[in-house]
Amino acid sequence: MDYRQLRAFIAVFEERNITAAARSIHLSQPALSGSIRALEQALGTTLFVRQARGVEVTEDARALYPEAQRMVADANRLLGRFKGDRERAPLQIGVEQDVSAAVLGKVVLAAAAMQPPVRLQLATGCMGAVRLASEELRCEDELFLPLHSDPFVLAIAQQATTEARWITCPSQPSHQRLQPFYSGILVAEADTFTLALELVTAGLGAAIVPESLATEHPGVRIEPLPQLDLRRRIGLCYSAQALALAGVVKLRDTLQG
Repeated sequence: MDYRQLRAFIAVFEERNITAAARSIHLSQPALSGSIRALEQALGTTLFVRQARGVEVTEDARALYPEAQRMVADANRLLGRFKGDRERAPLQIGVEQDVSAAVLGKVVLAAAAMQPPVRLQLATGCMGAVRLASEELRCEDELFLPLHSDPFVLAIAQQATTEARWITCPSQPSHQRLQPFYSGILVAEADTFTLALELVTAGLGAAIVPESLATEHPGVRIEPLPQLDLRRRIGLCYSAQALALAGVVKLRDTLQG
């Protein structure tokens, strides 16, 4: 009776189906069936009765199941002790444009505190099983977990004396909402709020940007927008299928808590 046989047994016991069990532990059906036969021979008993649709568990299988779980868990703990960080499951997070370091740091700290530990991978743009992005960039079929409500503010260079020269971001989903504020000369356009802030810092003009980004530019003066509270939400975007990954579920639950 070995580790592989016990894992195969647990998979079949839980799935009640050879095909589904083989898929769940990434084995071929013949290999899984062979492991079950070898385990039955070693124990001198029948664990499963094959049916037309799946299997039926025997009383001996019911008695073995909790012991098998314990032995596999003990073996996994022993493997983890020696393999350590080399065996951490990867968790890739895509980071969309214009996410502040403060919000990203909150997600990174949550991922770093997860148990069992993961090997965190950050990628730019629409990558990974989960994305950190504004709600406006959420795909139609994605779920969204809000993490930060970000007000839009007026960003002006520290030495600027006028707000009549504007830097806009036409490619941003929020552009239409911000257009009523642009009563003056449009001097520049930027693809991202971050690039717009670089132009503001250089003294080219003023821009309306999320507060979390503006506060990270020391050369920028921040003023509230007059008589209006415009906001965007930053959070995790993920598909329902991504919830099959334990790392995604753990990260979501950690951030929700």
